[in-house]
Parts: sequence; structure tokens; C-alpha cells
Amino acid sequence: MKTQFLPIVVFVLTASLAACSSTGPKTVLPEQVSEIAPGLVQGYLTKEEQLDSKVFAPPAPAQDSARQAMDDAVSANSEALQGTERWQLAIRDADLSFPAAAGTFSCALGIPVSEADTPWLYMLLRRTLTDIGLAPYTAKNAYNRERPFMVKGNHTCTPGDEDALRKDGSYPSGHTGVGWGWALILTELAPDRAEAILARGRAFGESRNVCNAHWYSDVVTGRMVGAAAVAKLHTSDGFLEAMAAARAEIDSARETGLTPATDCAAEAEALSATYYK
Repeated sequence: MKTQFLPIVVFVLTASLAACSSTGPKTVLPEQVSEIAPGLVQGYLTKEEQLDSKVFAPPAPAQDSARQAMDDAVSANSEALQGTERWQLAIRDADLSFPAAAGTFSCALGIPVSEADTPWLYMLLRRTLTDIGLAPYTAKNAYNRERPFMVKGNHTCTPGDEDALRKDGSYPSGHTGVGWGWALILTELAPDRAEAILARGRAFGESRNVCNAHWYSDVVTGRMVGAAAVAKLHTSDGFLEAMAAARAEIDSARETGLTPATDCAAEAEALSATYYK
């Protein structure tokens, strides 16, 4: 399943969390974690522990506001990247399904991230996808903002996702929250790679602007929500135990000399293109 997080499964996911998380998260071996919806595994937080993002996220920009003017400007600048290698990277960043998403930070970490090489880290990313990805939804549902491609009458970098995206509020960006949340988690696990990891996490959110799926302010607020979700995750013993296991895997991968399977030079070249003016 290609996870366009979360317009297709959010209602199933929310209901499933209530059913399967009632006793709280437990640290289990990666292969023992159950799916709560197709392609999505149980997170570390219970339904009751999830954040209410509409309380702390600022309102979506009003029409004719300075914030909307900036959103319009970034959206217009992003159009120049359509069809480029940066556009192709935005397509890959749009896919939050596993195993595709697992290697997003491989180059930044300097090691492969896969179920075979780093099973605890792989499952840590899968489980936090659920926790962080759910966090924007009270704000999304409250503001129900239209996405750039809807307002401008054009397309995104993933046209097959557009029907689902039309039913899913643009503000804040869930993809951005996940990418920035993962960057913060990985920075904690590999602090010597912090700059590269954070740069990749920033670019992951910017891919949503390049893709024409989100406004700039969606991405900015998505980072806030992602950071808040990671802070909340640190209250979970299961999460902290998984972090320790993932940290040991990273150290072992380095000692073994494992290197990313991704073409890191090509990724760096794609990331060098920007809509900043």
C-alpha cells in the first residue's frame, strides 16, 4: 500500500488505536508488533495519549493575509522545479509506505536502514509514523484547508493520490510532521550526523511544497506538530527502550562498515535545487 498519510485510513486507524492500545504500549520484538490498519502498525502511544494539535497550532492563514501571500509566493516559485530531479525526489518522499520510506535518511545517517540490516530502527520508524502521523489531525479537521493544487486547478507530483488528498485537510502537513519527527529521533540516535539528518528532515517537508500538495505554512506548522509528537513519545517507556535498541544497531552497522544502497551523490544533487528566492 502506498501510504498517503492519512486520508485513506485515518478513520480506521483512530478506531483501531482505541481497540488495540487500551492497555498501553509495550516493548516487543519488531516482528511481534501488530498492524492496526493495512500497512500501519501500532504506535507507542495510546489513543488517550495522542496530542490535540488544534490547541497549540496557530490558525491556518486567512485569505488576503501576509501569511497567505507568502504561501502563494513559495507555491509559485516551486513550480519551476516540476519535472526536475528535485521533483522526482518529492515523488519518492510522498510515499510513506514501508519498506520504501525506510531508506529516506540512509544517506544522512551513512548506513542502510532496512528490516534486514536494522530491524529495531526499521520498526521504530514504522511505529512512530503512526504516532506522529496522527498528531496533526485535530488541527487538520478543525481548519479543513484546501491544498494548493485544489485552489490553482492543477496537479501534484502524485496524481493518483489527489482524490484522497481532496478529502484531507492541508494544514498542518502530516508528511512534514513525520519527516521532521523522524529527523529529531535520528539526531538523538546519531548526534554526530545531526546536521545532515536535520537538513534531510527539512527537505522532506519541503518536498510537499515542490509536490504542489501543501502550502508553505502547512509545512512550517507540520514541523511544530512533529516536534511536539516526538516530545510526547519520550514519555513512553516502550519508545525509550526501542530507541536504545536502535542506537545499538546504528553503532553495530557502523562498526561492520555497512553503507547505504541509495545513490547518495544523486540525492545530494537533487536536494541542491531549491525554490528559495
